[in-house]
Amino acid sequence: MSKIVVVGANHAGTSAIKAMLSNYGDENEIVVFDQNSNISFLGCGMALWIGKQIAGPEGLFYSNKEQLEEAGAKVYMNSPVEFIDYDKKEVHVLIDGETKHVESYEKLILATGSEPIIPPIKGVELQEGSLEFKATLENVQFVKLYQNSQEVIEKLKGENIQRVAVVGAGYIGVELVEAFERLGKKVVLIDVADTCLGGYYDRDLTDMMSKNLEDHGIELAFGQTVTAVEGDGKVERVITDKASFDVDMVIMAVGFRPNTGLGNGKLELFRNGAFLVNKKQETSLPGVYAIGDCATVYDNSLNDVNYIALASNAVRSGLVAAHNACGHEIESVGVQGSNGISIYGLKMVSTGLTLEKAKRAGYNATMTEFSDLQKPAFIEHDNYKVTLKIVYDKDTRVVLGAQMASEEDMSMAIHMFSLAIQEKVTIERLALLDIFFLPHFNQPYNYITMAALTAK
Repeated sequence: MSKIVVVGANHAGTSAIKAMLSNYGDENEIVVFDQNSNISFLGCGMALWIGKQIAGPEGLFYSNKEQLEEAGAKVYMNSPVEFIDYDKKEVHVLIDGETKHVESYEKLILATGSEPIIPPIKGVELQEGSLEFKATLENVQFVKLYQNSQEVIEKLKGENIQRVAVVGAGYIGVELVEAFERLGKKVVLIDVADTCLGGYYDRDLTDMMSKNLEDHGIELAFGQTVTAVEGDGKVERVITDKASFDVDMVIMAVGFRPNTGLGNGKLELFRNGAFLVNKKQETSLPGVYAIGDCATVYDNSLNDVNYIALASNAVRSGLVAAHNACGHEIESVGVQGSNGISIYGLKMVSTGLTLEKAKRAGYNATMTEFSDLQKPAFIEHDNYKVTLKIVYDKDTRVVLGAQMASEEDMSMAIHMFSLAIQEKVTIERLALLDIFFLPHFNQPYNYITMAALTAK
């Protein structure tokens, strides 16, 4: 029997643990260490919880210590790993935060995740030794863990939080401004970029989301750099290089970075500090695997290694590592970075590269787009306009990316484009794709066919 130690019971870790237990549980001893008090919190649902769009946090967890132990794992919570001796194959742990313990391993899976970026801004500092990302200035909040969301919710119950600033206009920041506005708060969204969601969509679609936010009362402060958060013991204002905003709470959502301190200089790192892994999720040390937000992925749109921190990628990487750690070799098929968001009913999804990213990556890239109603015009109710943009290489004609926006739930279509990128499908093949027609669902000359047919 082989002993496999897993460090981290987040999305990726939980995925790996469950896969090993269900497929190879009788053949391996699975030992898990996590510094947190809970397992598998679905962080991408925190805005729904904060904004009271769901009844509570219970559904945001899909496993727990008891469930994993009942299946055969030994799980230690509140037990941070302090050091890993890769030469001796030993994990040094502080059990329950108090008792020093050394656990040997034959195979090791690192699922250490990511941590919030703490920008060097006056007033934005963490408490000494804080594992839950607590700031020294009251009401400066970071959003990563269940405890962070819970703290924000408790503070919002009081009458003293009426004005909220969210710093960072990526997915989490945009979702959170909607949540706070739904609670009747006055909200300002601040970002150094001159738009929101710029990493996922081209400018016309980001402008569509910006207008959506403004139409619902969100103040946009784009193109501004936060220089300080001020207050006498608690937040009173946030200062940028262009303005000052009187607020009662500041949410720092400027991004995350891979948590790879346990590599101890022994594991090869990617340019952003993530563990560099192959398609088996194995690091530069044989028998040591890294999964989820702490590790790289193979990006099919770039045909190269990349870093794309998404829950979907984390779960799949956990599955791949689980089988390989247990002796059954499989490889990842790579990813396209498929993602989506829904804000006040406006749904946006994308996969692969935007036009700007494609050009930056060296492609001779161009784009075709088409907008039309989802269904024939004679369908008078629940029939919304859909905008589709397809990015492709002018030389090879291969599809590189796609973006869609609508009040219609057209999200499943992005999976087809994800597969097209993975399989190097050309834009001409999409034009002739067999797409069924029925007025209840779509049009005979639908936007996918039309966008591909009109590609130059």
